Amino acid sequence: MKIIWYGHSCFRVETGSSVILLDPFLTGNPTFEASGISRAQAQDGATHILVTHGHGDHVGDAVAIAKETGATVVTNFDLCMWLAKQGVEKFEPMNTGGTIDLGDFKASLVRADHSAGLVELDVNFPLGSANGFVITPLDDPIILHMGDTDIFSDMELIDDIYEPEIGLVPIGDRFTMGARTASMACKRFFDFDLVVPCHYGTFPIIDPTADSFMEEMGKEEVVVPRVGEVLDV
Repeated sequence: MKIIWYGHSCFRVETGSSVILLDPFLTGNPTFEASGISRAQAQDGATHILVTHGHGDHVGDAVAIAKETGATVVTNFDLCMWLAKQGVEKFEPMNTGGTIDLGDFKASLVRADHSAGLVELDVNFPLGSANGFVITPLDDPIILHMGDTDIFSDMELIDDIYEPEIGLVPIGDRFTMGARTASMACKRFFDFDLVVPCHYGTFPIIDPTADSFMEEMGKEEVVVPRVGEVLDV
């Protein structure tokens, strides 16, 4: 399995013959745009697009990428139907607690503690719930992308049910957990083999680096990749 971070909460996961883009916020993402990687490179070969919730910095380029690659969009029912109206032709609607089989992997939609509306032209469109995704490949480690979330005690149930081995964890504060609570979530509720922090350094109003999180964690299994760096796991 290969995991690539493209800044903010956007990841590319390659497992089997599938190429998954998670929360594909590329255009307008200063961390990604400063990397020199093109959107065409990031989306090359994409087969699936998983979107945790309806905020613009997570939906990102989902519609454009789906049209250009033919990738299947997977997200909560409300957001999925809205994306279909924007021109997405291949989609798999879900809701919290559900699991679907996508061939090389199963995708499960789990709880996140966050809002989920899209603000457009001064109107707030409710687009379902905020969620995290569990990706369970046939032969590779199980990944939990937490989405945008605060800490909550039912994270322990997510660990019990799905047994994720890799955590993609938001740490930037203000809109998600900060370093202390993100570290507490990882230590108290999960038994990850690998933790990759995200949702930081994108905008001035969130934490600029993962340094505080690393200090709180104090564990070797935390990896802070450069944008575009390939993690082989």
